Amino acid sequence: MKTFSDQLVEHIPHLRRYARSLTRDVQQSEDLVQECLGRALSRKSQWQADTNLRAWLFTIMHNLHINNLRQRKLSSGADSLDGVELMDTRQNGQDTAMEMQDLERAMAQLTIEHREILMLVCVEGMSYSEVASVLGVATGTVMSRLHRARETLRHWLSGEVPPKLRRIK
Repeated sequence: MKTFSDQLVEHIPHLRRYARSLTRDVQQSEDLVQECLGRALSRKSQWQADTNLRAWLFTIMHNLHINNLRQRKLSSGADSLDGVELMDTRQNGQDTAMEMQDLERAMAQLTIEHREILMLVCVEGMSYSEVASVLGVATGTVMSRLHRARETLRHWLSGEVPPKLRRIK
């Protein structure tokens, strides 16, 4: 049977990818991963062995990221998510590289809520209920945000302007 630390190590690539999508900055994402792993190790007794470790780690990371944003906003007076653009490191043709750049630009324009949902569902392969648990929202909210995020990406990638959402009070 694997130790808790061994199980944590298996999730590091997933944590790095999620952290990078949240922070859009290499250094901040590495700091977030380290902080998440440290928090998980210090609270090891709170994890239940029969539950999903990845979902638990993503919940920790999400909460740490939100706390970091709040602290930055309070200290600087502004919420800045601008960072280094993601780069396509694959050795593919020029068309694929251009498509990846377009996708990265479109992803960067999404709200953090939509980017999180896309990363967790489409990249990490988590179920709607797992994502709802990680983000602390209802499953229906996950589904509607995912739909809006996908539609917005489709519009941007096809060169259209996405429709504006109406706020209902």
